[in-house]
Amino acid sequence: MDTCKRCFILSLVFFMVFFEDLGTNVHGFQGEEQIETTVEDFLDHSPHFTTTQGMYDVEEVGDDDDDWQMVQAKGSQFVVNGQPFYVNGFNTYWLMVFAADQSTRGKVSELFQQASSVGLTVCRTWAFNDGQWRALQKSPSVYDEEVFKALDFVVSEAKKYKIRLILSLVNNWDAYGGKAQYVKWGNASGLNLTSDDEFFSHPTLRSYYKSHVKAVLNRVNTFTNITYKNDPTIFAWELMNEPRCTSDPSGDTLQSWIAEMAAYVKSLDAKHMVEIGLEGFYGPSAPARTQFNPNSYATQVGTDFIRNHQALGVDFASVHIYADSWISPTISDAHLEFTKSWMEAHIEDAEKYLGMPVIFSEFGVSRKDPGYNSSYRDTLISTVYKTLLNSTKQGGSGAGSLLWQLFPDGTDYMDDGYAIVLAKSPSTSNLISLHSTRVAIFNSRCSWKCRWGCRKKNSLETFLYHDDL
Repeated sequence: MDTCKRCFILSLVFFMVFFEDLGTNVHGFQGEEQIETTVEDFLDHSPHFTTTQGMYDVEEVGDDDDDWQMVQAKGSQFVVNGQPFYVNGFNTYWLMVFAADQSTRGKVSELFQQASSVGLTVCRTWAFNDGQWRALQKSPSVYDEEVFKALDFVVSEAKKYKIRLILSLVNNWDAYGGKAQYVKWGNASGLNLTSDDEFFSHPTLRSYYKSHVKAVLNRVNTFTNITYKNDPTIFAWELMNEPRCTSDPSGDTLQSWIAEMAAYVKSLDAKHMVEIGLEGFYGPSAPARTQFNPNSYATQVGTDFIRNHQALGVDFASVHIYADSWISPTISDAHLEFTKSWMEAHIEDAEKYLGMPVIFSEFGVSRKDPGYNSSYRDTLISTVYKTLLNSTKQGGSGAGSLLWQLFPDGTDYMDDGYAIVLAKSPSTSNLISLHSTRVAIFNSRCSWKCRWGCRKKNSLETFLYHDDL
């Protein structure tokens, strides 16, 4: 699709979405006759947009590999093909395990189709399952080829739906093995390890982790024949899901591990971005910022948001948002206030001290929380989206967010309370879709290369960044 035409269409779509969101209609004139047009009318008659139960599907430009390039971090933005790439995405951690079973593999395709239908462009998922049921890594450097083929399928299927992947490489927690499994392997080999945190410090366990990183990055996809480290479908590598090292509150142990592993990943793959996987807690290096932590314990878990992200090889920052876990399980307005201040603090730090984008890579609310209702969930999601758009309009570092978590229908038995099933959540689906449309319009401005966009830049910005987003 021609670049200028795409800018033009996306701009028109935004005007209509904007007015509809304000509860008004979009009107045009033909001679003296007034014609009313809704967003759905326009999208249904556009060859580049479709609607499904009120959800908008924004197509990517082109279908060939020339249009599917690596996303990179440039200053406070992500960019691809010279254009900004702001992220609206989601988490679904279990994709590889589902793909390993032919009876559940179809759920992976179903999920990507549904995510694509509401404009989601990035998915975060696990590229690990260590020593557990249906393990990818059965023992150090010993892999189940069928499970690796399942991960191949996830990557290839994501590309079909134009969804990029953040692949996490190990877990801090026991689920799917985690650092505890590495310690068990170490002890089975004759080591005398007494703490799971020795995962970060013991040279043998560090070597186990590096071997796993090497195996994943050098994997040749059996569906696409593309080596993972060369595949633009992979948005970034995540060193670990929610690393903590409570045995060393100074943060030195974890900092050493991050510095070594980020550099190691880059030595194997200089093309892809690397992120740590942190929750975002402030530590000893920034005492003035610890006021933003959700509780006093957060300062003692061995992480240090600013210092950790200053390690060479780290390309963007990650932050999680769980007021219901960190502050109190009972829903309250204080959770929304915390979410906004937590985000703003990290966006500011990413701009002032780190010079990099920040993704809020997990956020959500559990339906198990006292006082939960779907309206509150929508309000929380809206708070996250609005805070990000406020950063966008200032050219800030707020680069995107990933919902925790998106499920297809029929997978309720995997639900931890946070799952969003789009087919059962129409108001949430529409909220996600609206934000995707806004993000797509910003991303489509083509760095204002097309002449139509340049002439209309000021008008479009007025609508894109209206205060009533």
